[in-house]
Amino acid sequence: MSVTVYTTTRCPYCVMLKNFLMEREIPFNEVNVESDPEKMQELINKTGQMGVPQTEINGQWVIGFDPNSIMMALKQ
Repeated sequence: MSVTVYTTTRCPYCVMLKNFLMEREIPFNEVNVESDPEKMQELINKTGQMGVPQTEINGQWVIGFDPNSIMMALKQ
């Protein structure tokens, strides 16, 4: 299972998402796009979205803090 969370420093929903994953002991990689403009551009190119958080789970994208969609993607 591969989970990558794209975040920024001041995003409250990013914190909520990371806490959600940690509480459920779901391992994830975090990419802070605020400190890496190249990664931000890659993210926009992949999803067409500028907002965060965005989560990639085994190649499937979940935009925003959406616990139900995250859990569904993890079960696939």
